[in-house]
Amino acid sequence: MPQSSRAAGGQLGRYLAEDAPMVFLPGMSCRAKLVKNWAEIGSGFRHSRGMNTLVLLRLVVASCVAAGSVQAAGRFLCCDHNGGKVCVVSADGGIEWEYACKNPQDCWRLGNGNYLFCFATGALELTPEKKAVWEYRAPTNAEVHACQPLPNGRVLVVECGTSRIIEVDREGKVAKTIPLVTAPAIALHNQFRGTRKTANGHYLVCFKGEGKIVELDGEGRALHEIRVAGDPHEVVPLPDGHLLITCGDGHKAIELDGRGQVVWELNEKELPGNPLRLMAGCQRLPNGNTVFCNYLGHGHIGEQPQCFEVTRAKKVVWEFSGHARFKTINQIQMLDVRGDPAKGKILR
Repeated sequence: MPQSSRAAGGQLGRYLAEDAPMVFLPGMSCRAKLVKNWAEIGSGFRHSRGMNTLVLLRLVVASCVAAGSVQAAGRFLCCDHNGGKVCVVSADGGIEWEYACKNPQDCWRLGNGNYLFCFATGALELTPEKKAVWEYRAPTNAEVHACQPLPNGRVLVVECGTSRIIEVDREGKVAKTIPLVTAPAIALHNQFRGTRKTANGHYLVCFKGEGKIVELDGEGRALHEIRVAGDPHEVVPLPDGHLLITCGDGHKAIELDGRGQVVWELNEKELPGNPLRLMAGCQRLPNGNTVFCNYLGHGHIGEQPQCFEVTRAKKVVWEFSGHARFKTINQIQMLDVRGDPAKGKILR
């Protein structure tokens, strides 16, 4: 291919990677189709040294639109850990709402339309107008790594450093404390991640540094533990009694039944174009598919999609890159899924 064609291809490739963040086709993202069409068009014009990149881009996009293949995956709320913000993202990948905070780790859109999220030093509930209606500030030398709205109006928070689960009331005061015990060799930052209170009043805790999930009763007594590959980042109790677990740098996700047997798993190299990096947040959808956040820190920022929806047959429905706006998306809630998170209707 002549030098001018190669240069144009490189410019278009960069454009697609940075500015066309989210579109999908059944079994193939439209971004992938655009790249495929570019190869076809580039081949057809390989002898045209003066071909303008913008003209080619318009031809490619037009071919995708004409085929009726460009569809948005839907709006979502997300945490951008390294980017230091919580955002509502539109179906076309634009930012509709944004709030800056240090290293956000968990996020929810509540039944009342407000946004609840936690970050390194605390947790906050904001209205869409960014008015604070609830706040919790963690002690010095503590890190907050999960939060959850509860049916009684309290908010569950898990802290590293202080090694505890707390339930915080609407006045921002600690109403209940569950002490957590982790191995002395585990560094503060690596102690805990995703934590959820279940419908029966138990707690499921990701002991990140010890590679296990621990179930505690309502008083904090350990009932049992589940060893997993890697460093677990999320555990989601499902309505059928199963657990959906992301395994962090274990590069996989698993679903366990009530006996602890693996009934579904997603492994590192099973999705072409989406090798699993640090598997972080996730959401099980009503159709049985799962949305995963593929955290790209630890050396992979900008290399591949940051989140995607996958079927049980391990087919990618859509994927989101958005590298021009986001560094490392680590948590997500799809906003077209109806239900009150405080009543356990959003499975994340």
